[in-house]
Amino acid sequence: MGFPGTWMTESESVVYRVVPKCACSTIGQIMYYSDHGTFFEGDIHDATQGLHKWAREESQAAIKANVKTHSSYAFTCVRNPYTRILSSFFDKICGIQRNGKRYRGNLVPLLIQKYGIEVGGEDGTEEFDQVKSFRRFLLFARDTIRWRRPMDPDIHWSAMSGHVSTFIVNGGRYDRIFWTEQFNEGMQQVLDAIETPKDVVLKEVPRFNESEGHGPKRLHPVEDYFDDLSMHLVYEIYKRDFELFKYDFENPGNKMPIGEIDLDEVHAKLGD
Repeated sequence: MGFPGTWMTESESVVYRVVPKCACSTIGQIMYYSDHGTFFEGDIHDATQGLHKWAREESQAAIKANVKTHSSYAFTCVRNPYTRILSSFFDKICGIQRNGKRYRGNLVPLLIQKYGIEVGGEDGTEEFDQVKSFRRFLLFARDTIRWRRPMDPDIHWSAMSGHVSTFIVNGGRYDRIFWTEQFNEGMQQVLDAIETPKDVVLKEVPRFNESEGHGPKRLHPVEDYFDDLSMHLVYEIYKRDFELFKYDFENPGNKMPIGEIDLDEVHAKLGD
């Protein structure tokens, strides 16, 4: 199976397992900059050179050799499950993508038809009941994850623990997992632990939020989108994410972690 979603600098200074919707654009750009002294022009997800990616066939041997021998520092980044699924909804379901089209072509029409979701009209600018539509989207997300219908789960709303685990199951080991909510602190610890060809001054790095502006603005506080049923669905989908990455399931309004991530626990529970 290899190491899907894994990126590595060309200098092999660091290895990163991408978790969608968890600052991956910014992290990818920092890695690119740390080798080349410039940022990639455009979305780092589109880069086909300058950064090893498992999706590039010519990168696979180098990544595999490095990860199997744990030759470089390896890390990933996670995010509160409540804010992550909300972000996925506004970006991927309500938003128009970089190519000027809806995400995954017929996905949104399917959701409108089967789940009664509204997305703000053709261009996502019309008013609609965000809370009601989001809760219906949550049912759809649960259906894809539990029963793989009406389609397989999408990487942007499948559980973070699933992404994180493929790296471990196939022989990798993380040196650090940090939270999006404490990004500067976590990313700085990674940079302090590695040697890079170019120095990175973290406070001078712009935020590369490639999903920003794709969809309508969130009108309500996070907790308003989650009633008892929604919280139950979120727990059903993301139970391991809350437990392993120490987020507060009881309070959707608290995006901050409530404990320290135990790397040994993560490797033990996701490595089987």
